[in-house]
Amino acid sequence: MTSGDSPELRIDVLTLFPELVDDFCGHSLLGKARREELVDIRAHDVRQFTHDVHRTVDDAPFGGGAGMVMRAEPIIEALDALDPPRPLYVLGPGGVPFDQRRAEELADSGGFSLLCGRYEGIDHRIREHCVDGELSVGDVVLNGGEVAACLIIEAVVRLVPGVLGNRDSVRTESFGADGLLEEPQYTRPAELGGWEVPAVLRSGDHAAIDRWRTAQRLHRTQRDRPDLIDARGGLTADEQRLLEEIPAVPYP
Repeated sequence: MTSGDSPELRIDVLTLFPELVDDFCGHSLLGKARREELVDIRAHDVRQFTHDVHRTVDDAPFGGGAGMVMRAEPIIEALDALDPPRPLYVLGPGGVPFDQRRAEELADSGGFSLLCGRYEGIDHRIREHCVDGELSVGDVVLNGGEVAACLIIEAVVRLVPGVLGNRDSVRTESFGADGLLEEPQYTRPAELGGWEVPAVLRSGDHAAIDRWRTAQRLHRTQRDRPDLIDARGGLTADEQRLLEEIPAVPYP
């Protein structure tokens, strides 16, 4: 990036625990991407937009019930003051499933924001009037949205140009361009206690290696995620022949 250029992507996170997000995003490739200004990740403390001495962000739910609910006012003030990039997504188990395709969309969006809930949830008026949608990272309930936010950030940022050193990593990994799961990987030594690396990978025959890797992606996907095969319209005749020709390596 040259002087004066803006980052490829801006991500704002509204949370009660900004240090959790900042710490996670300060390491490994995420930290490098921030230092090189490929991405602009900003974690905002919603408590900064309260006005009482206790910095209260929650209150008892109308109608009774267990737990507390995040108040709407601090969130509204935060949105007004920060004007975070849109779309703004609240994080929760009832949202639209976050997957690789949505990660690709967000990576190309130029910017988006995430709102992390806590307690028993967020005043529903925020969902009605302030956010653009809800994202879910799985059918599981967490104590708050910070872990989900970090997952989304990592999945998205690694797709930003310049973040990964090898662009083929994005193309060939699971859910990549061919829509298949990734093939098994090996490194030195070639033999380990009687366990050997497949001979084809040591052959130097790059065409044969490519065929073997494609076959393993097909085998693994057909076994573990046949829905991905169906989404591609099934196997082609060439793929079926490849599966018959090259056996699958064992998987747990």
